[in-house]
Amino acid sequence: MTLHARLQIRRSGFTVRAEFTVESGAVLALMGPSGAGKSTIVHALAGIQKLSAGRIELDGTVLADERTHMPPHRRQIGLLGQDPHLFPHLDAARNIAFGAHAGGMDKTAAAKEAARWLHRLGLEEIAGQRPAALSGGQRQRIALARALAAAPRVLLIDEPFASLDVEAAADMRLLVREQLRRTGISAVIVSHAAADTTALADELMVLERGEPTHHGPVAQVFAHPDTRFMRAVVASLPAEPLPAPLEPCKEAADGA
Repeated sequence: MTLHARLQIRRSGFTVRAEFTVESGAVLALMGPSGAGKSTIVHALAGIQKLSAGRIELDGTVLADERTHMPPHRRQIGLLGQDPHLFPHLDAARNIAFGAHAGGMDKTAAAKEAARWLHRLGLEEIAGQRPAALSGGQRQRIALARALAAAPRVLLIDEPFASLDVEAAADMRLLVREQLRRTGISAVIVSHAAADTTALADELMVLERGEPTHHGPVAQVFAHPDTRFMRAVVASLPAEPLPAPLEPCKEAADGA
């Protein structure tokens, strides 16, 4: 799976421009100040935002260009945002099953897939509970399971840990890292937190005022902070070395 995007998006006098490729199993992080255009890029990849110019391709299939706009439900691209957007009238198991059903499974297979994800993420005890009865961390775990149950080819992650406390955010970060490694799904992650980038990403693109200012392997970008924003980000990094990039596990490599 290779995602290639060459984007130009005009919104209210503000233009976002970027070009990048995400190879199979790789994770690209997008960082930048508020309003730099990170979420705009994610929404364009998901099909929520139309391009003004450029092209988005997934394994050679055109998802969007100046004349084409494939609708979100046909793109096989999952989106996990800051708000889990769980269905309040469905319990945890049925929320996950909805994702599997949307991914093409019949209802029986979708229910089995939901049970598998509940077991994998250790959530069996809350299977019958509705979102209102769950903690923020539990809701985000269910949202992650629902997104992955749809078997997306690419997962877009837009500030999913921002509303969680420090401990819950750390737990979710580890869980997302484990599941990306296990499934081998490619991902694009938006975050203000250096901890998210260092824990999850292979490459980093920094956007400022709608334009990329840095792009490359995470360690390389952090080693050469050329703007005020990036110098502030690097100053917030812990003293210990950056973790190694993600590598798909054997289960993912074997197509499990």
